[in-house]
Amino acid sequence: MYYKKKGLPEERDIILCTVKKVLPHCVFVTLDEYEGQEGMIHISEVSPGRIRNIRDFVKEGKKIVCLILRIKQNQVDLSLRRVSTSMRRAKNETYKQEQKAEKILEILASKVGADLETLYKDFGEQLISEHGSIYKVFELVVEDRNRLQDFKIPKKYLTPLLEIIEERILPPEVSLHGTFTLQSESPDGVEVIRSTLLHAKEYAKEKNYRISIYYLSAPKYALEVKASDYKSAEKGLAEISEETVSFLRKYGGDGTFRRNEK
Repeated sequence: MYYKKKGLPEERDIILCTVKKVLPHCVFVTLDEYEGQEGMIHISEVSPGRIRNIRDFVKEGKKIVCLILRIKQNQVDLSLRRVSTSMRRAKNETYKQEQKAEKILEILASKVGADLETLYKDFGEQLISEHGSIYKVFELVVEDRNRLQDFKIPKKYLTPLLEIIEERILPPEVSLHGTFTLQSESPDGVEVIRSTLLHAKEYAKEKNYRISIYYLSAPKYALEVKASDYKSAEKGLAEISEETVSFLRKYGGDGTFRRNEK
């Protein structure tokens, strides 16, 4: 990443670091998100339990996610062992998103004949300061392209930036699930169920809903509806489930639908 924050992080922050030097009882790291800052991890904060060889856990050049324990007189003490798997995963995802946002700025810089430093000075640093993340701003623009006007970005960048954002970032996707119980006691019951599921897929296509239906175990079938927003996904789930059960009943079968809460 080209962009580095100035100053120091705050205590309890979760940050990305690179291992710089490994000693028998501590580890020195660079704070990847901050300009010219380093920190130290005591061996007791590397991993729970007794550590025989600290190099079993960290090596020079390895990127690690750490928690800021304390900052005293510009000395930064960190912990590796206090970072949970979910915290580490979330931090790595956030960092990847910011890398993606910076790549968009690099493409924009090439298009307008500027350099990356200029773009950060013109609007990038301000977006980070006011919104915490450039990528979050770009996500808002993907949801509603008119939102780009809301941010203090010089007019000369707006059109090419919008084009690049829409090319590089897919709209957010909502996925809702539910379970059908479909039954038919007629002699050709298997064919009735098959026709019902085929009708559900054709109905979804006609209504421009993106769905998947797959077999769980007789008589249960899973339904997944994907949409760009929660309201549309809800509407699709309701309409398709109602139409499917209604179609089956029309041909002598019966069915129910239960939405999955998670």
